[in-house]
Amino acid sequence: MRLRPVLMTALVAGLGFVPMALNTGIGAEVQRPLATVVIGGIISATTLTLFVVPVLYFWLNKRTQQKASRS
Repeated sequence: MRLRPVLMTALVAGLGFVPMALNTGIGAEVQRPLATVVIGGIISATTLTLFVVPVLYFWLNKRTQQKASRS
C-alpha cells in the first residue's frame, strides 16, 4: 500500500537532482557534491523506509508478544 507513494516521491526528488549532479557549468564544483549527497540520502532513506524499518518493527513486535505470552 505504501510502496508506490514512497517510490514515486523518492524517484521524483532523486531525478530532480540529476541535472544538478551532471552540471559542468559555472558553480558546478559546489553543486555536484551537494547533489550527489542529496541523491545518496534519498536512496538510503528510501531503503530504510521500505526495508529496514518494517523488518525491525516485525522483529521487535515478535519479541514483545513472546514476552507478553510468557507473563
